[in-house]
Amino acid sequence: MAQNSAGRGFFRNAVDALMAAREKQAARYVNGALLMLDDETLKSHGLTRDELKRRGAQYYL
Repeated sequence: MAQNSAGRGFFRNAVDALMAAREKQAARYVNGALLMLDDETLKSHGLTRDELKRRGAQYYL
């Protein structure tokens, strides 16, 4: 029984790590897309260009 729970723990940790990495990647992608907007639009949504740059951005073309 201990062997099964250890195996399940390994896969749970692997899936959790994968999900965390994908969430970070998605956040960088969204920040990159938001940085393409003009400053007035960002301001109307309560964001600043500097804040988005601090969070990190990744550009895809």
